[in-house]
Amino acid sequence: MRNGFRSLLLAASILMAAPVHAFAAKTVVVDAGHGGSDPGAVGVNGLYEKHVNFDIAMKLKQLLLGQGYDVVLTRTTDDFISLAERVERTNAAAPSLFVSVHANSHPNSGVGGSLVLYYDRQYPQEDYPPSDAMAALTPESKKLASLVLEHVLAEAGFADKGIVPSAAYVIRMGQVPSILVETAFLSNAGDASRLADESVRQKLANGIAAGIAAYLPLPAVFPDLADHWARDAVLRLKDKGIVEGIDNRYIPDRPMTRAEWLTVGDRLFGFSKLLEKVGTSPSKDVPNAASFPDLPKSHWAYATFRQALKLGFINGYEDGTVRPDQPVTRAEAAALLERMSEGANKTAWTGKTDFADVPASYWASGPIYRMKQKGILDGVTDKTFAPAKSMTRAEMAALIDRYVALPASARTAAPDAAADKAPTSSAASSSEASAESAPATGPSAASAPSTTSSAASPSAATPSPSATPAPSPSGETASQTESPAARGTPSTAATPAAP
Repeated sequence: MRNGFRSLLLAASILMAAPVHAFAAKTVVVDAGHGGSDPGAVGVNGLYEKHVNFDIAMKLKQLLLGQGYDVVLTRTTDDFISLAERVERTNAAAPSLFVSVHANSHPNSGVGGSLVLYYDRQYPQEDYPPSDAMAALTPESKKLASLVLEHVLAEAGFADKGIVPSAAYVIRMGQVPSILVETAFLSNAGDASRLADESVRQKLANGIAAGIAAYLPLPAVFPDLADHWARDAVLRLKDKGIVEGIDNRYIPDRPMTRAEWLTVGDRLFGFSKLLEKVGTSPSKDVPNAASFPDLPKSHWAYATFRQALKLGFINGYEDGTVRPDQPVTRAEAAALLERMSEGANKTAWTGKTDFADVPASYWASGPIYRMKQKGILDGVTDKTFAPAKSMTRAEMAALIDRYVALPASARTAAPDAAADKAPTSSAASSSEASAESAPATGPSAASAPSTTSSAASPSAATPSPSATPAPSPSGETASQTESPAARGTPSTAATPAAP
């Protein structure tokens, strides 16, 4: 009785503190059953269960990634992994839910169909006790099992064998809603024949993915921003056409490159219109985009750099490079935003220096403190700005969102000022020259708002999608199919994609 009462209390606390859709991030652990020296069941047609499981798991992974979920696989190769290690890997991933993929077998070859196992505290087995969390999560696991089975049956059309309470290790020892999908019976000739068909395995994956989506829905726009501190700022900027994503993902925690930052600046200030206002005949001292060896005409942001150079927003580094795919630092972002909005300001900062790492003598102290005065930039702590730190796309969104919200009189449009004060190529303003010559390799920006001002902290103000392999014309890179970390390509696309 005491154990039962404790389980009920734990169940109540878990369900009240974290409603079903609030478990961690929207991460799904997909477990391909068996593997390596453990083939699992062997079909009447010689098909190994471990191969069926792995193929469906990989298909499921791709489907979930495409929908915006993060996916963690317990195994990525044909290796043996113990049940305990599968649970350990799942717990380490802190996912929203766990799905194990299997194929079934039965002594009676006439038995066939699909079923889904889950742990149910109403049917305890003394020899196989569950973790306290799994006992408490019975209602959630049962709901997940029902939804997945419903969609698997609709997609693949196997016989309905129902949802079944089970004490299988991987679904009774975890910490999140967990199920084990028995796709079909390898001991049944009809089922085994269908499992050997790649198109049927795809349907099974489709059904499992649909069930997961029904249980754990994601936002229609930028699902990778679900529960992210910068979501509202990003969506406001998207509505204004200032930021975009790639494949309906925003990739908020990636560092933003200089090319991406300028692309956002172009969308915000309209470089072409500025050039029309100030004239298109730049000073002979303004560098030509073609003069930078690391900026080929084939680069997706070449045209944007060409305009930024003519406007004097950038000049290049002392080594003759412009580094389009290098992450922009927080200091550079402040200097560039001020330059684009107000023109180059050479005025030395003489006011109070709030940040220990930004003394008045620092090359970007003026832009940093002036932006702080406007209320759109802040530090990562009360006393630290981290000027050399790369900035993320989420931080950029917070910064630009705050800038856009300023009264027009506080923004100071750039049109004439930018050109009038545009620094020459080698004799750039102190802040410009320093910005470009100062190292820009600070640590990647944190994915959360600064400790001093939550989501809108200035530190979060600067964009930062880091560069990846040659971005497409849109500025976003192509490969987005790996795990959460591997898919973080920048995306400040020059055209279709954005910060």
